[in-house]
Amino acid sequence: MPAPAPYDVTVIGAGVVGTAIARHLATHTDPRHPPLRLALLDASDDIGNGTSKANTAILHTGFDTTPGTLESTLVRDGHRRLLAYARQTGIPVEPVGALLVAWTEDQLAALPALAAKAVRNGTHDTRPLGPAELYAREPHLGPGALGALEVPGESIICPFTTPLAYATEAVRSGTELHLNTRVERITPTPDGHLLHTSRGPLRTRRLVNAAGLHADTVDRMLGIDDFTVTPRRGQLLVFAKEARALVRHILLPVPTALGKGVLVTPTVFGNVLLGPTAEDLTGPDARTAHHTTPEGIAHLLEHGRRLMPPLLDTKVITSYAGLRAATGHDDFRIRAHPGLRYLTVGGIRSTGLSASLGIAAHVAGLLAEDGLPLNPEPSQSRPPRMPNLGEAFPRPHQRPDLIARDPAYGDVVCPCESVTRGEIRDALTSTVPARTPGGLRRRTRVESGHCRGERCAAAVRALTAEHTPRPPKDLQDTRGGQGGPDIGPGGSGTR
Repeated sequence: MPAPAPYDVTVIGAGVVGTAIARHLATHTDPRHPPLRLALLDASDDIGNGTSKANTAILHTGFDTTPGTLESTLVRDGHRRLLAYARQTGIPVEPVGALLVAWTEDQLAALPALAAKAVRNGTHDTRPLGPAELYAREPHLGPGALGALEVPGESIICPFTTPLAYATEAVRSGTELHLNTRVERITPTPDGHLLHTSRGPLRTRRLVNAAGLHADTVDRMLGIDDFTVTPRRGQLLVFAKEARALVRHILLPVPTALGKGVLVTPTVFGNVLLGPTAEDLTGPDARTAHHTTPEGIAHLLEHGRRLMPPLLDTKVITSYAGLRAATGHDDFRIRAHPGLRYLTVGGIRSTGLSASLGIAAHVAGLLAEDGLPLNPEPSQSRPPRMPNLGEAFPRPHQRPDLIARDPAYGDVVCPCESVTRGEIRDALTSTVPARTPGGLRRRTRVESGHCRGERCAAAVRALTAEHTPRPPKDLQDTRGGQGGPDIGPGGSGTR
């Protein structure tokens, strides 16, 4: 049997950046050429299963990025693109705005410079608030705040639905998704690369490295040594929905060299986040240190006590930690290597979600310059309608029209998060289905509430067993044009 033809482009890493790149390539094929053969690989068992699943879920305008950097340009472009894409797909977004709060005279004195930086970054609607207006806007803020800078354009977004939408559209547009596929070695070939993976060989003409925390490792497989990733751990606390009434805006500290600092922010799920910490990790286990620590939690509680004392009177329902790909450089590390037919997308830190579609367009431009046939305008691909996980929008159990067509959307399985049998079924049978309990939580919010699954675990396990397909027999996990219907109410083929 002849070997399969090589892929035209393979993207390593199915986080929010890798899925965005795959989606862009799949939906911008040049109709004058044969369709591109595209692959998206990830070592994990799901898309968005690394840094992308553990962040503060904020859609940034880029007001405080360093002017003139690639990051600044791509965050601004990505913010514009993602707002439009969210409207098309139903990704939950709430434009709550942000307040950059000054607690010391030095911080207060820094606000005009931050407002001027925002103008250089294209954000012209910031304005200063005095203490009286600040406390009128945020009455539960701790005592002693001296003022704030308002940034109206900052929003909160669902960080789970975003890469899922990208991956769903990529797969439906022909991209082949390979999960549980770790790249172990890369051999250059006359027409591209041979990837030696944990599930067998894979050939590709061009290669895009969007491997996040492991981007430097992939680079070194090809003899490139431009940067080293130092994982920066951010620990966060998640407060119960009763805390949502305490917080009206994203409450940001004046940023430092390590990042945006400890903030308080509402989420589209109706909870409140406190965090993150910023801990640069070293050692052999640094890239897998996805755990919280007593010291980190104590640090967050100390900050929370000052930032918003009533918040600590509400219940913490869980905590989590994410790892950001810090590199010691002040900008994204996106570089084409034309002689190798290889492109690195590295050093994408906390702004990766906001910049994702901007990064994808930039990467596509670099590939087009190297001869990849792409169309500047998107094809006729129809973006999928995604499930609504946002508290500010009607959930399936609140839609009589939907329940009339399919009673499964009225059968609540998870009472804490009001998740229905129809939503769980859709997540398990969709184009990019949930394969693990964590994947199901990110697609539906099941077992994410007060009881952490105590009341619904048995029913969820039964539904999972009923709807989980048999595992694939070969390397390929998901082929374009196959798989279940669009997930969530409103998608084609759901009923």
